[in-house]
Amino acid sequence: MAELARKLRMADAVFLVIGSVYGSGIFLTSGIIAAELPFPGCIWMIWIGGGLMALIGSQIYAELGTIFPESGGPYIYIREAMGRPAAFLYGWSFFWIIGGGGIAALAMGFSEYLGAVVPGLASTTILLKSHPGFIPEIQLNMTQVVAVGIISILSIINYIGVIFGVRFQNWTTAIRLIGLMAFAVLGLTIGRTVNLQNLNPFLPSGAWPAWTHFGAAFLAVIWTYDGWYAVNCAAEEVKDPQRTIPRALLRGVILVTLLYLLANIVYSMALPIDRMKGVVAIGFTASKELFGPNSAVAFSVFAAAAVFGCLSANILYCPRVAFAMARDGLFFRGMAYVHPRFKVPTKAILAQAFWSSLLCFVGGYQSLIEYVSAALILFFAATGVSLFILRRKRPDIIRTYRAWGYPLLPAMYILLNLGIFAAVIFSRPVQSLAGLGLILTGLPAYFFWRKKKKQANPSGAHK
Repeated sequence: MAELARKLRMADAVFLVIGSVYGSGIFLTSGIIAAELPFPGCIWMIWIGGGLMALIGSQIYAELGTIFPESGGPYIYIREAMGRPAAFLYGWSFFWIIGGGGIAALAMGFSEYLGAVVPGLASTTILLKSHPGFIPEIQLNMTQVVAVGIISILSIINYIGVIFGVRFQNWTTAIRLIGLMAFAVLGLTIGRTVNLQNLNPFLPSGAWPAWTHFGAAFLAVIWTYDGWYAVNCAAEEVKDPQRTIPRALLRGVILVTLLYLLANIVYSMALPIDRMKGVVAIGFTASKELFGPNSAVAFSVFAAAAVFGCLSANILYCPRVAFAMARDGLFFRGMAYVHPRFKVPTKAILAQAFWSSLLCFVGGYQSLIEYVSAALILFFAATGVSLFILRRKRPDIIRTYRAWGYPLLPAMYILLNLGIFAAVIFSRPVQSLAGLGLILTGLPAYFFWRKKKKQANPSGAHK
């Protein structure tokens, strides 16, 4: 049977970390955060805090990734520490909602930005619509078609080999990095509305916002940073993983944190806080203020390129989780297939592409992502707990890399994730409980596949 090939170099791994994180989120979430924390200083602090949290998490993932340099990332670590049921719930949620829904959301976001530049490709161009009164209402527009088309193209690029896919990803990431730095530098130097006065009041002069507001803001930040562990999911294709994974995580997370902070400094100096609060398209709004209304098209092209690159990275690493589950006999068997020529999990790539494409035609999937992202914070905490369990359970393992500040920093990472989850439960109880419910729908599926595995291999059913 064909095996995955270790072809990803250090630069490839670093670009994968950056590319999987840096997408549309930085252009959308700061206005939402400003509604919770209406002070520039608090906004900057929350973005720095998100970066530090990702940095601490990256140390946990670095140690675990060097011990288990296999496809699947957190799925593997939770499986080894807590068993297959807990790992399956992570993988189940990742494939159906976080991975599939995230890819669909990015593809639709790319299509929306592209439609702003090319009106004929906008969602207002209706291709098919059901007869009035027909339930459910069916509508097909150009945005959906473009989204499915771009998912298909990028999936084909990744289908024909990890090197081809990652080289394409490297170029898109480099272009996006140059674009964001140019936006920041030009905004701060020639921006029309850049003003230190916009930073007042920088911090609260009296009582600070309640901890639940910080929790809700942190959730948005964590979602925007999400994807920094991409190299762990593709670890089985990384050259010299004991050296590459820790360095790629460290360099990628630090660079993304600096870029995100720089973007927020520009936003805060371009717009007074009252004009930031609740504004979803914060990047677009800041661009128009800084460079005038004629910059709208240029910013849309820039944003589309950012989303496009992030989509490419997600299509590269997301199928590796489903591949790991299938190889364990706990998912559709065909997804464990590795193409003998291309050395990639081609059927898992196609399955992820098919499911993500279907979601492009379904309204409300972004709400599912919001619901489950709160509950998935628990899986970040579970991965941190896995480090403690494996240190005690498997002391014999040769550890070429050890997480910084153990046990204090990993324990802090676990507590912070649990604290954020508690804050979100208090501020958004319905969404949080709905997210937990969506994850727990994986339990019947787990027992179904476990039964199938027992029937197929009775002697090895206990493994």
